[in-house]
Amino acid sequence: MIIGITGSVGSGKTTIAKLFSRHWYSRIDADEIGHNLIKKNSKAYGKIVREFGNGILGKNSNIDRKKLGEIVFNDIKKLKKLNSIMHPLIINEIKNNIRKIKQECGNRAKIIIDAPLLLETKAKNLVDKVIVVKCSRENILKRSRKFTRRQIERILKAQMPLNEKLKYADFVIDNNKDSGHLEKQVKIIIQQLNKK
Repeated sequence: MIIGITGSVGSGKTTIAKLFSRHWYSRIDADEIGHNLIKKNSKAYGKIVREFGNGILGKNSNIDRKKLGEIVFNDIKKLKKLNSIMHPLIINEIKNNIRKIKQECGNRAKIIIDAPLLLETKAKNLVDKVIVVKCSRENILKRSRKFTRRQIERILKAQMPLNEKLKYADFVIDNNKDSGHLEKQVKIIIQQLNKK
């Protein structure tokens, strides 16, 4: 069983995916894969530097994700260009991870893929069920430590709107309350999945 979890930036996808991993789900984190793919000497590094220039480099010639983010979240064409470089590599890596997990755990392996762009990419073809995390704009802005308010607004604008994502959902998790409420919802979904 492969579950895909998605939602808007800062909605709590990773927190929820980690809750699933407490219930014997192997977690694949698309963001983490993306970060590894832009490291120096990685598959995407050269392509990204050629496309966006040396201005995106920081210490030790590593790609500075903040500098890159400033460029792509201000220009939809540049964001599409970055996605066209990154998405096929990320999906390929997700497939490799699924293969490894299935080799270790067999075909009955339980996997959760934490992917912000699950529905915008071919990654949705890899999953059996989709969970969409719902979170109010105020809560996203209040809880976010990774991005500034301005950056979040831009990222939200670039992502598929939540009401569109909800059309693909097999399950919806509401992350507008406390962690206890979150855990209850995860347990209910796991119970329903175990029945199938």
